[in-house]
Amino acid sequence: MKVACVEREYLGGTCLNVGCIPSKALLDSSHRYAELKHGLTNHGINVSGVALDLAKMLERKNKVVAANTNGVAFLFKKNKIDHVKGTGRIVKPGVVEVTGAAGKQTLECKNILIATGSAPVQLPALPFDGKNVISSTEALTLSEVPKKMVIVGAGYIGVEMGSVWNRLGAEVLILEFLDRAVPGMDKEVGGLLQKSLEKQGIKFRFKTVAESAKVEGGKIKVTWSSGSEKGVEEVDKVMVSVGRRPVTDGLGLAEAGVEVDKKGFVVVDKKTFATRVPGIYAIGDVVGNPMLAHKAEEEGIACVETMAGKAGHVNYHTIPAVCYTHPEIAQVGLTEDDAKAAGHEVAVGKFPFTANGRARCMDETEGLVKIVADAKTDRILGVHILHARASEMIAEATVAMEFHASSEDVARANHAHPTLPEAIKEAAMAVEKRAIHI
Repeated sequence: MKVACVEREYLGGTCLNVGCIPSKALLDSSHRYAELKHGLTNHGINVSGVALDLAKMLERKNKVVAANTNGVAFLFKKNKIDHVKGTGRIVKPGVVEVTGAAGKQTLECKNILIATGSAPVQLPALPFDGKNVISSTEALTLSEVPKKMVIVGAGYIGVEMGSVWNRLGAEVLILEFLDRAVPGMDKEVGGLLQKSLEKQGIKFRFKTVAESAKVEGGKIKVTWSSGSEKGVEEVDKVMVSVGRRPVTDGLGLAEAGVEVDKKGFVVVDKKTFATRVPGIYAIGDVVGNPMLAHKAEEEGIACVETMAGKAGHVNYHTIPAVCYTHPEIAQVGLTEDDAKAAGHEVAVGKFPFTANGRARCMDETEGLVKIVADAKTDRILGVHILHARASEMIAEATVAMEFHASSEDVARANHAHPTLPEAIKEAAMAVEKRAIHI
């Protein structure tokens, strides 16, 4: 196919520019800083005079972002994809109008693929001003460490950005409407992560609503309520991370006849990703949860394969999710509660990293592996990992589930010793109460 991609100056979307990549760069840098200050004495390494150079840290983050976005530009050139700089609007099926620095131009095509992603949800009571009340985008570029910071929302983004600034010296309080942190994760494993973050200094207040934020005397006064209890926090920054909304503004969807649901997501056939308008497709955040870059990538590939007359498929049951705190939390498949709610009789196997030799060598024994299997068929329904390297280990579980593995399949697969994934093998053995190291 002859392909054009309408995008503003920088390729890579939210993930590469103001999402996954810059946040992970800062998470890694801030973890190294915190480790130097607090975590190496057990290894016989004594360090003194550790100082933070935030400007240098942000400069490194920007270089990481640039390397990735430049990499996409190289791939466009290599594969003869036209980057049409500007903002696109669908005039009608097969016609896209692009407004850029040089004016307007019209592109004619056979197929249109909408992949415009998402943006932070703004609370009416706490509108973004880019300086005092900020989104995760601005939280990636703060020029100094705030003394005190309130984060509204204890999901992935809230606890990740809270971790960054807590490690760098900020006092962080997270206000959450629900009764726990990372509510999309397995309740037991998410609870363990919450306790770990509290030990690191992050404070949480649950079942709490942030009602307003007013700037007075150079400080921000955040008013909150929790049932009959009310209070005010005086802070330097407020970050709101209560979810993301699909970006469909100005695309001309209504005029083109493309259907959107009540929340603004584009309605598509989840097998072909076609809208109800022939020749117009949509994938990624703009079609709904889970809002993850790797989910969008799989949908994009499946969609274009379908356009080409081939078979495209996305297995939504095996899309892993990761929260890159320390320890990390990663999961794929159903949580224990969701499996039970779906009617499964479950068998659960757990294995703690305190009993894993490699984890002991690394001085990273916090966490566990939890496997949820169907008690009747032994098929693995979900895997949940809490550990410093959980994001790397979840891949084994994802592949196993993609092949419809049973817990016994994983338990009988030989794992190198000493390695962290041995904990996955032991958790699989524990499903049938056959673990040998606990």
